[in-house]
Amino acid sequence: MSTSAIARFLDGDVYHSFKNSPVAVGAAIVAAILILGAVFAPWVAPFDPFDLKTLDLNNSLLPPSWTEGGQSAYPLGTDDQGRDVLSTILYGSRISLLVGIASVAFAMVMGIALGLLSGYLGGRLDAFIMRVADVQLSFPSILIALLINGVARAVLPSDANIDAMALAVLVGSIGLANWVQYARTVRGSTMVEKNKDYVQAARVIGVGPVAIMLRHVLPNVLGPVLVIGTINVATAIITEATLSFLGVGVPPTSPSLGTMINNGNNFLYSGEWWLVIFPGSTLILLCMSVNLLGDWLRDALNPKLQ
Repeated sequence: MSTSAIARFLDGDVYHSFKNSPVAVGAAIVAAILILGAVFAPWVAPFDPFDLKTLDLNNSLLPPSWTEGGQSAYPLGTDDQGRDVLSTILYGSRISLLVGIASVAFAMVMGIALGLLSGYLGGRLDAFIMRVADVQLSFPSILIALLINGVARAVLPSDANIDAMALAVLVGSIGLANWVQYARTVRGSTMVEKNKDYVQAARVIGVGPVAIMLRHVLPNVLGPVLVIGTINVATAIITEATLSFLGVGVPPTSPSLGTMINNGNNFLYSGEWWLVIFPGSTLILLCMSVNLLGDWLRDALNPKLQ
């Protein structure tokens, strides 16, 4: 980004709205800390939870360091395998963020493409896509994700890379369960934009339908889609955590926040509360901060509130 572009952004309405919103600033700080901690986990985590040589079962189920029986080397305690909970949270957040962002990107690409085709071309194609969307909206997205996940696991070969396959299936199932709202939003905006003068002028000079959709219509319908995508990152992370908690998400060898909560739930009634509280709190903070940023972005990009 050039210096002039940065200067225009700092003088723009979006930045002015951001710096005058304490909630947005606080949410951005929390989200930045959690995201940077996940991205730089190999450098900031006290231990590598995937390195079996560093695990010691004698240190399993240690409480947090400030409680009786805790050790300063494990500030948030350890799990049943002797893994440091703080390090596992940092590494697990990477997987949750990867699945959340990748599934939202997949759903956005699919939804935008179908929404543009449906809104611009209309006719039977529009009717077919919207009827499929209506049918999918009649089911909870978590059930659709569970169905797609189960079918994909049954169809794909069992000798493939388990971790890579599980992540790909998880991203695909969550993305396929959430493309509808992008398609419906883009379709509605496209139906408005295609009747405007600049689109009519492009048709007159011989610009093809694909070029019109990509060069002229698409940039004018992305605003609402970006807002939906920001909010849906938190929804996708929660969906991944739910699937992992149910045992159909990422494998235990690549623990996400949902897998950690599922594992900690087995020890909750025996007194090892830290195995659930700390991953659950991280999940809540991450999703809440992203949702608050999405709410702020929706208001900042709404011309009626300017």
